[in-house]
Amino acid sequence: MLMAAMTALFLAIGYAIGGEGGMLIALGIAGAMNLFAYWNADKMVLSMHGAQEIDRATLPWFYDLVARLAERAQLPMPKVYIIDSEQPNAFATGRNPENAAVAASTGLLRSLSTEEVAGVMAHELAHVKSRDTLTMTITATIAGAIGMLANMAMFAGHSNSDNRSNPLGPIGAIVLMILAPMAAMLVQMAISRTREYEADRMGAEISGQPMWLASALAKIDRAAHAIPNETAERNPATAHLFIINPLHGGAMDNLFSTHPSTENRIAALREMAGGHGAGAPAYAAPRSARRRGPWG
Repeated sequence: MLMAAMTALFLAIGYAIGGEGGMLIALGIAGAMNLFAYWNADKMVLSMHGAQEIDRATLPWFYDLVARLAERAQLPMPKVYIIDSEQPNAFATGRNPENAAVAASTGLLRSLSTEEVAGVMAHELAHVKSRDTLTMTITATIAGAIGMLANMAMFAGHSNSDNRSNPLGPIGAIVLMILAPMAAMLVQMAISRTREYEADRMGAEISGQPMWLASALAKIDRAAHAIPNETAERNPATAHLFIINPLHGGAMDNLFSTHPSTENRIAALREMAGGHGAGAPAYAAPRSARRRGPWG
C-alpha cells in the first residue's frame, strides 16, 4: 500500500506538470541511477564504512554463528564483514540472497553476548530473506523521480507563468517543489520502519529466541546514543540500513525517523516471546566458545 501511494504521488505530480515527456525523462534518469545502485550499492556501502571481509579462519565463532543461522533461514551463506567501529551496530546489504552480505561492528562483537549477537544477525538475515534491499531500491527510484519532477515543476511554473492553461503557476510550482519530495521522504521512511518490524519478527523466528534480539536492541540503542559513528554521520543516507539508527538524535519513532522506537520493537518481541512465536534456539554456544581476539 505504501509503495502504491509512492507511485500514485509520482503519477499525480507528472499529471500536474502536464507533460508526459518530462515525466518519462525524469523516471528514466532516476531509473538509470538506481539501476547502477542496484548492482553496486552493496560494494559502495561496505567500502564507505571500511568493512573488511572475513572467513572462518579469521573469526571462527562468529562465522559459524552466521552459517548456522543462514542454514536455519534456508539461505545461501552470505559474505561476512567486520566494521571497525566502537558503536555496536550491524547491517545487511546485497541485491538478493545469492549476493548478500552481513556486516557487524567490532563494538557489537565486543559488547554483546553470543546469544545477543545471534539475535542481531538473525534480524539481518531476515532482511536478506525478505529482499528488503530490493524493496528500498524500488522506493528510492520512485522517490528520486519525484524529486526530479518537483524541480522540473519549478522551471515549468516560471516559464509558463503567463500561460493560463498551466495548472501550476509559479506559486503552485514552489509549493510542489517543497511538498512533493517531503511527501516522498515520509512514505519512504514509513516503508523502512515497517520492514524493521517485520525483520524483528522473522529474525526472532530464525534464532528461535525473541528475547536475544530484544536484549541486543536495548544495549545497542543505549550505546548508539553514547558512542558516535563518524562514518555514518558523514553518510546519513545509509542510516536506514543499520539495525539501530547510528545517527545521534535519530531514534524517535516519528514521521522523520528511519527506524521505529526501540521501546516499541522490544515490546513487540516481548509479546512474541510470551506467545508461541519462538521455536528451539538456533545457537546456544557457551560463552567460553568465543575466543577473545581483536574483534571479540
